[in-house]
Amino acid sequence: MAADKQQALRITGGAQLAGSICISGSKNAALPEMAAALLTAETITLNNVPKVSDTTVMAEILTRLGGKTEGSGSVTMRMAGAKETEVPQELGRRMRATIVLLGALLGRFGRARLPRPGGDDIGARRVEQHLRGLRQMGAQISETPTEIVAEADRLHGARIVFDLPTVTGTENILLAGVLAQGRTEIFNAAREPHVQDLCRLLVKMGARIEGIGTERLVLDGVKELGGAEHTVIADYLEAGTYALAVAATGGELRLECSRPEDLNMVLLKLEQAGAHVDSGDGWFRVGRQPNTKLRPNDMSTWTFPGFPTDLQAQYMALMTQADGETVISEYVHENRFQHVTQLAKMGAGITVQGRLHAVVHGPCRLRGTELAIPDIRSGAALVIAAMCAEGTSVLRNSWHVERGYEDMAGKLASVGARIESVSLDETAGASGHTYE
Repeated sequence: MAADKQQALRITGGAQLAGSICISGSKNAALPEMAAALLTAETITLNNVPKVSDTTVMAEILTRLGGKTEGSGSVTMRMAGAKETEVPQELGRRMRATIVLLGALLGRFGRARLPRPGGDDIGARRVEQHLRGLRQMGAQISETPTEIVAEADRLHGARIVFDLPTVTGTENILLAGVLAQGRTEIFNAAREPHVQDLCRLLVKMGARIEGIGTERLVLDGVKELGGAEHTVIADYLEAGTYALAVAATGGELRLECSRPEDLNMVLLKLEQAGAHVDSGDGWFRVGRQPNTKLRPNDMSTWTFPGFPTDLQAQYMALMTQADGETVISEYVHENRFQHVTQLAKMGAGITVQGRLHAVVHGPCRLRGTELAIPDIRSGAALVIAAMCAEGTSVLRNSWHVERGYEDMAGKLASVGARIESVSLDETAGASGHTYE
């Protein structure tokens, strides 16, 4: 990004949403599945890869490691020529998901060097659980403040118990364990839909995995893996974001290409708050009439199948429109209320109590203003708030949103939002493309 320009979203509030949106592929599934291509010399093709900046960065990393990647949306990876095991610092620091390359590189080459993961600053992600598990499998790992270096003559199976479910920790052990010698058991494994999807890809490649979707995964190592073609699961976090958005603004959206069963807790909370929900095979619909008041509804985040931490900020934006007080508890990450200060600038009444709890004092009369997006999910929350606000908001640093949502501005505009993507020149004002 040029130093004199910033990407931004300009949003004028007050419009209801109506129509349908097809949900894109899951970024959180695509990234570890792209890393899995390192485990074989044969071709891996992933369909339904979301066109977001994080998947572009992962493709570039795989290329820098010596592989070949082609395509966008449908991505073909040939890693037979990969020999490099050091993840470039300038790329690896751009997102936290690069940590899953640790398990993949160890599994294929027995060594890895990568920068400490970057990306959103939402608190510690308990990387020590990844490292402890890999050490149990025979890896020697050294850490510095800036990087992680790992080596192993041959990884072997182990009994690994996570004290808390960790998505990327589970994925790292999966990627390392499918080629390890003997049996690996993962207890308290993450069960998120994208973790299950990674397991399904690995099985297509020839891995032996039992217990997919449960708290206990059992891997029996194989000598080699082969090529595969796989369609990335739909992004239930994107679907949940738009479901929360229409409940906040009013109107009705049909969300296509997405499984409602991945969002059972979110859809329950929406119904309890006063939204109407119905669903079918691969779609669901959320609506709220403008004369229907939103009810306050307390919520606590937890690992799947609980309420996703990645939808907590968006839910808080929704509850600013509810008629009463809502207590929101964040039990997954300790630094995930960064959106509160930005929402407060719009007029939201929110009290943070320690690290875990926030109280939303609704209903809040939000006003359009200029804000800075701190991370992906906070950005989505500010978009929802701006669509509910009086007047126009300018959300700077919209590149955060582009890391996780494929064409959010275009999709929302197609269902009635008054939103435009702009480039803000700090010396010359704003210009951009309107999506109305």
